[in-house]
Amino acid sequence: MTHAFKIALLSVSVVLWGIQASTLAAADERDRGRPEPRPEARGPGPRPEGRPAFDGRGQVLDSRYNHGRYYPPRGTVLRSLPDGYRPYYRGGSRYYFSGGIWYAPRGPGFVVVSPPPGLLITALPPYYSTVWIGGVPYYYADDVYYSWQPDQNGYTVVDPPENADAPSPPPPPDSAQTDLIIYPKNGQTKDQQAADKFECYSWAKGQTGFDPTQPGGGVPGDPDASRGNYNRAMSACLQGRGYQVN
Repeated sequence: MTHAFKIALLSVSVVLWGIQASTLAAADERDRGRPEPRPEARGPGPRPEGRPAFDGRGQVLDSRYNHGRYYPPRGTVLRSLPDGYRPYYRGGSRYYFSGGIWYAPRGPGFVVVSPPPGLLITALPPYYSTVWIGGVPYYYADDVYYSWQPDQNGYTVVDPPENADAPSPPPPPDSAQTDLIIYPKNGQTKDQQAADKFECYSWAKGQTGFDPTQPGGGVPGDPDASRGNYNRAMSACLQGRGYQVN
């Protein structure tokens, strides 16, 4: 083997080694730029098609019941509260509510928390899902369940109901059997209409004692007068929820 041939062979080897090293370095750079695998979104069932588990701000997709909204994980700390928050108190502790997210004070800032059961709010978060479980409507957002309390004219935070993973279909919209003609004015969905009618039916029955699903309304005396009182209560409740009632 001549000296010139050895030099040529060595040169080829150096070139091949350089190509291989460059290829490995490029692959390593791509791997470093790739985000780490993240856990699946919470809640049963697949994520809505095309929706990643995390958004660009690190918020988690709540896909339970196809809710489809992003929220900061529990334990996230903020320096200040978002605009439009509302303060609440429960058991001597302060909580703040904004956009379906609950906060509690921690040091100089605030931390995202789960609200305690029994905490009463007057209005639901702007984005929520109506879920029927055991024939009862619940309102869900950010892993929190709310239930309408007619005696308190508000919604309370409740523990996850039994069979929460097996929701039932809503009852027929006309199950309350009223004489009223009802039109949604705010684009309420069929599920929301059913929930509103059910809750107003429960409230009107509690106010008047008249139950239109029972023979004679289930009350003694003049059933027509009792039904009139019930219809007026039902109408007032529905109008307050954004319906036209005739």
